[in-house]
Order: sequence, then structure tokens, then C-alpha cells
Amino acid sequence: MSARFKDRSLEIVSGSALPASKSTRNTRILLVLLSIFILTTTVLAVVYGLEKAKTTTNTGTTTPATPASQDLCLTPYCVKAANYLIESIDETVEPCEDFFNFVCGTWIENTRIPDDAGAENTFNALRAQLDNNIVDLLSSPPSSDTVEPMAVKNARNLYQSCIDEAGIDSEGVDSILGLIETEFGGWPILQGPSWNDSTFDLANVLLNLRKYSNSIFYRVSTSIDEKNSTNYDIEIGQGDLGLGQKEYYTTETNITVAYRQFMLDIVDSLANDASMADIDIKDMFDFEKSISEYHWSSSEQRARDNETVRTTIGNLSLALDTTFDFTDYVIRCYLLGNITLLETDVIFVRELEYLRNVSDIVSQTSPRTLQNYMIWRFVMHRVRDMPQSLRLFRDRFERIFRGTSAESPRTIQCGRYINDNMGFAVSKLYIKRFF
Repeated sequence: MSARFKDRSLEIVSGSALPASKSTRNTRILLVLLSIFILTTTVLAVVYGLEKAKTTTNTGTTTPATPASQDLCLTPYCVKAANYLIESIDETVEPCEDFFNFVCGTWIENTRIPDDAGAENTFNALRAQLDNNIVDLLSSPPSSDTVEPMAVKNARNLYQSCIDEAGIDSEGVDSILGLIETEFGGWPILQGPSWNDSTFDLANVLLNLRKYSNSIFYRVSTSIDEKNSTNYDIEIGQGDLGLGQKEYYTTETNITVAYRQFMLDIVDSLANDASMADIDIKDMFDFEKSISEYHWSSSEQRARDNETVRTTIGNLSLALDTTFDFTDYVIRCYLLGNITLLETDVIFVRELEYLRNVSDIVSQTSPRTLQNYMIWRFVMHRVRDMPQSLRLFRDRFERIFRGTSAESPRTIQCGRYINDNMGFAVSKLYIKRFF
């Protein structure tokens, strides 16, 4: 299959499109929770079968059930959980023949997929409940006798500014374009051939983008040591991709076409000179496709966890042996938070093969393509904070990419954003209300 630009839009030339699939975050946690759910369901199904068998004699007559064991949990929470699971069961299905539909049949029949989601499951339902609770917390005024910490006040203020769509539309895009120009060095695709790469500095651009929660190319993070919770680990590994998973880049599909169309729509709306847009978009996508070949999937990360390299800041460059100066980059990342690393500080290097190969690809790519791609990734994440006319382009892409038919309510989007970025402040409100 191939695609081409035509009349400022993209079309599929031949072949069939592949359906979109939702990417999974925190895979390990979800697998553990799913295992617990299945185990709990199985136990309840067995208990249900045994209790039912006790109440029926060989002649088919029913006798009173024996009293519940004192070991059974009969608290309101346990009863509610058991009732939820029992209501999901389809008793018309023989469990020995089709256990899945026996356990989940009624739930599947009674559950609909929300318009703003590509799928529905128990975790999504819990997330929806959490989202609504967070919106309620952030939109409700504090009680008159409560003096809230500044962090909580800031969370409320940020939420109010986020849901102010009229204000966002009124402000337009001047502020974000100004930020791109002053902090990141401009966006070549908007400037046509006039963009000058003489001052281009890859590390500086990446560091400035990190201030806005972007992990482009490389990820640097801090986590609690799994063996000693009093210690923290420094980690470096692969960044993320625009489409999330490398499988999306292997063949041309309606998703890759929609992705490039998304780029084109945004550029056409912002550019004064879009004369090089077609070429630049092709170069950006081809570049991202080339680095996606070395991107590790979640299953690869689990299977190759033993390939993680433990070294020190002082020996990092020797361990990586790349053209990009990762030692300087990591040190400068932590200086953004006023933390000075020592040469003896331990750092864990993950996805080493990715880091080496992508570093080589980056070193061989033109500054224009690198700058275009990095700013595109920033803009892609910021579209939700732009006027409605630009958010519509994201909605169009999401409908193809995730299979949704509508955008999530603005209140829900903003609640998630505040929770993701000010989680401790939101947690304080949540614990006070619900615990």
C-alpha cells in the first residue's frame, strides 16, 4: 500500500486498512490486576456451584442451604464486589464448555462502548468513575472552614483555566508559537526555506522540551529502588513514538495516512509559508519510521529486562559508546531541578540497543528534519490546549487511530491533565473526600 498527497489532503492509493488497537500502559500492573480478577471470579464461580449443588437433592427437590461459613467476608464491600461479579455471570452458559462467556456473558451484553473510547473493560469503567470523582473535587468550592494548601489552590486554578474554552479560543495560538520561537528555536516547516540551522543545538532543544513533559528520542527518569525503597534510581532509555507502537509504522495503513494528514492540517492552519510542507512531512515521517524499527515493545522490555546495564555517571559514555553525549545530557537534565549528579552516582541503562542505533540515526539526520520532528511532537501533545478549530483535527485523527466517535468532555480531559501533573494535590482532595 502507498499514499500520496492530493489537493492538500492524503488518500490511500491501494491496499486495505488495518484496524486501530489501543496501546496499553502499565502492562505489568494490568496483568497482575487481571490475574486477580480472573482468580476471584473463578473462586466465586466454584463457591456458587458448590452452594447450588448443596441446595438440590438427587431427586431434584430443593433443601435449605447451610448457614454461611464464619470465614466468609460479609462486609458491605465484599457483598458489593460479589454481587458485581455474580451479575456479570451468564448462567445459561455451561462453564465447562465456555467459561469466558459463563463468567462475563451478562456483563458483555449489558455494557456499551462509550463514544469517546475505542474499547470498554473493567479498568476503563473504574477509570471513568475516577475521572468523574476528580472533576467533582476540582470543580467544587472548598468548605468555608478549610484553609487549603497553595498546591491545591493551584490545581483548582489550573483546572478552571483548562476548561475555559472561550478563553482558549480568544487567546489563539500566538503564545504557543512564541514559545516555539523563543525557547525551541522555531519550527522550520512554518518558515519554509528561511529557517536557519546555524544555531541548532540538539541537546538544548531536547532539554527545553523536557520542561514540558516530552520524552523525545531518549527518556531520563528517577524511580524508587525496587530492593531498597529509601534509595532512588536514575534511568535512561528509549523515548516514545508519536503513534506509540512500532507496529503502526511497518506498513502503510489508514492510521499512518491519518497521522500525516494530522500533521498537514495543523501546519496548513499555522503556516505563513507552507511551500515545503509536503517534503518536510515526508521527511519527518520517514525519520520516525526509521527510529521505530529499534523501539522495544512492552513484551520485549519484559523479556529483555536482564539486558539492563548498571553503570555510573562517570562511566556512562564508555558504556554507551555513542555519538550523542549522554553523560552531559543526563547531568543537564538533573540540573534543571537543581540537582548536581556525581560521577559515582549509579545509573541504569535500559534499551541499550535502541539508544545506540537511534543515536546513529539522529547523527545522520539533517537539523531541519530533527527540529521539525521534535517540534511536531511538542505541538501534537499541545493541540488539546489550542483553539477548537485545531482540536477538531486531533479529533479526526483520534477517530481513526483509536476508533472513537466523539471527543471526551473537556472537563474530563482537564481533570486527567491536572491529576497527571499535580497528582499529590489531587490525592489530598481525594483522600479527604473518599477515605
